Amino acid sequence: MRTGFIFLTLAYVLSQFYRAFLAVLTPVLGTDLGASAADLSLASGLWFGFFAAMQIPVGWALDRFGPRWTASVLLALGGGGGSALFATAQSPAGVQVAMALIGIGCAPVLMASFYIFARLYRPAVFGTLAGLVLGIGTAGNLAGSAPLAWVVESFGWRQSLWGMFFLTLVVAAGLALFVKNPPRAEVDEGESGGSLFDLLKMPALWLIFPLLLVNYAPAAGIRGLWAGPYLRDVFGLDAGGIGAVTFWMAVAMMIGSLVYGPLDRLFHTRKWVVLGGNVLGALCLIGLWMFVDNAPMTSAILLFGIGLFGLSFPLMMAHGRSFIPHHLMGRGVTLLNLFSIGGVGILQVVTGRIYTATSVATDPAVPYQTLFLFFAVLILIGSAIYLFSEDRMD
Repeated sequence: MRTGFIFLTLAYVLSQFYRAFLAVLTPVLGTDLGASAADLSLASGLWFGFFAAMQIPVGWALDRFGPRWTASVLLALGGGGGSALFATAQSPAGVQVAMALIGIGCAPVLMASFYIFARLYRPAVFGTLAGLVLGIGTAGNLAGSAPLAWVVESFGWRQSLWGMFFLTLVVAAGLALFVKNPPRAEVDEGESGGSLFDLLKMPALWLIFPLLLVNYAPAAGIRGLWAGPYLRDVFGLDAGGIGAVTFWMAVAMMIGSLVYGPLDRLFHTRKWVVLGGNVLGALCLIGLWMFVDNAPMTSAILLFGIGLFGLSFPLMMAHGRSFIPHHLMGRGVTLLNLFSIGGVGILQVVTGRIYTATSVATDPAVPYQTLFLFFAVLILIGSAIYLFSEDRMD
């Protein structure tokens, strides 16, 4: 499985790249295809929306067929096919359809790793392993920033997407060849086979769902899309400048993923680590709201903070996983991921409409100021509900 884990991690690197690369492509897609910020917001939202919608069938497939074929087939057809479609797009609509297809292809790759962790390793180390994969996978975020800007300037964006098409097919082939399915879980005596509805009947999960719905949305949404238009419109940065700022935001997200993972064992709590991190992330968003057009360096520092504190996802997954029966692990981890990624998708579409509704010709900073405050309020509301959740360690 060692080689299999390498390819699972590479697949997640691709997933991170695909969810974040639109920010850097904002200027060239605007010039070549006439794509506006709202068009790209919808494209990003479709990636997350279709990714989220696939979590329920992916969870069933993981429990039924295992991670090997679930991940490899969908990545080849969705990720590879979507990349080819993107490379040949002639309009914003073509980009949007391509992003939806890529979202379908990326849907199973992280959950395949989580499924294997949950089935083969001690529950106490789930958060650490999840954080490790997320941290390494964030290299895709890095690749989708300054390095992508250089590649696009050197070879063009269409050629860059064709390169991603071939790379995606290679990784999908590696998943098919090297990932091994763990043994199927046995249902304990007295338990039924179970279903998604058994998970939805658990009150403990419903106090985790609201924060899970919003906690990743600011980091993913701003890094994946809004950072590009914001830095261009407010500070006049070009693709190189945007790439530099988003590169450091991606570094922050990588650090956050790696640091959050083991903090539950260090502090003997999951709930309070998650709460503390999300409140700090909300404060960074409030800082951007207050100093939206102060200086590029001020915004870059606050964006770094949003990336650092906005990656409590692995610890929230470990918290939710602790309530899930062993034989429902595939459906359980994908249900949790549905809320997280689904929230990002919904909020990308919502923030696109907020941007359009609040745009002012005389002040380009106003719509972004509104977006940052909107994200901050959502995080604080989710944290207030999460405050009543049960703190459970394995």
